[in-house]
This record gives sequence, C-alpha cells and structure tokens, in this order.
Amino acid sequence: MDLEIIRSRIYEIRGQRVMLDRDLAQMYGVETKVLNQAVRRNLERFPEDFMFELTKDEYNALEISSRSQFVTLNNKRGTNIKYAPLAFTEQGVAMLSSVLKSSTAIQINISIMRAFVTMRNYVSSVSTITPDLAEFKERLLQIEQSCKDNADAVNDLSEDIQNELDDIYLAMSQLAAKQKEINSESPRPRIGFKK
Repeated sequence: MDLEIIRSRIYEIRGQRVMLDRDLAQMYGVETKVLNQAVRRNLERFPEDFMFELTKDEYNALEISSRSQFVTLNNKRGTNIKYAPLAFTEQGVAMLSSVLKSSTAIQINISIMRAFVTMRNYVSSVSTITPDLAEFKERLLQIEQSCKDNADAVNDLSEDIQNELDDIYLAMSQLAAKQKEINSESPRPRIGFKK
C-alpha cells in the first residue's frame, strides 16, 4: 500500500499519532466491526497507550478537520455512528498483527510501520531547523508589529486630518452665516451707471 495514503490517515489526537479503526479495517480488507470484535476479544493486548476510544468532541473535531475523507467514508457506511471510533497508536497497530493473522494484515502492518517511521523521521528533521524557524518567526513578528505601528500612525494622522477638516468646515459655515447676516442687515449698493 502507498505510504502517502497511509500517512494521510494518521492523525494527531491527545498528543499521539494514531490511526482509526475504520481506516485500518479498510486497509486490511475487513469490516470495521470484524476488526473491533477481534480487538475486544483480545483487550489485554491493547492497554490505553496502545488504543483508546474517541470522545464525541474528539471525533467531531477530527471530522471537521478532515471533512472530505469522512464524507467518503460516511457515504459508504452511513452518517450515523453507533460506536465511537477506536484510535490505535503505533504500538497498537503493531499489536494488531498478532490479532489479525492474515498475510494481507501482515503486509499492511509492515507498510503502516514504515509510514509511522517516515513521519517520525520527518518530524525529527523539522525539529533540526527549529532555530531557523524561530528566527524567521521572530522576524515575522517584528514585521507584523511594524505594520501595526504604521497602521496606528496612519489612523492617528487620519484622525488629526479629520479634526482639522472639521475645524475648516466649521469656520467656513460660521463665515457663511456671518456673510448672510451682513447681507441681510444692509442692502448692497447697486453697481452700474447712474444717470
């Protein structure tokens, strides 16, 4: 199975990378119900750090974050979920190989383990760039602050200009009112040729 497909089905839940029962069942070529029955018959092999049941909030958050994948799955199996999905950590997926003993399950497990290792290697390689990323982040924050300061200065300037314009309009209206008063008090002398 393609590693990219497997990696796209590894989620971060409760600070752990996990795979859901429905995705694993689909990869193994069995129904989710069959996989879960095999797991429940062997619960002693799946302690909490190997497997846990998702809460409704976790499931809803996961559904929202990966809507397109769940739409595809829900169209196949219906939208009502009777049981909360089970999430398997890397160790839980490895333990599945002892519960599901088909040759397909063994090959899929090998591919899944490779996907987990690839992700772990990627995460560790990203963490080596962290000082560069931290410097970049700091520079970005400085630029954002500079932009905010500039925007504040423009807003202050805009307020000052607006106040000055208000003063000009007020003075103009006072002058216009004063001019009307002058015009109404004394009639203007006629301009033109007198006989």
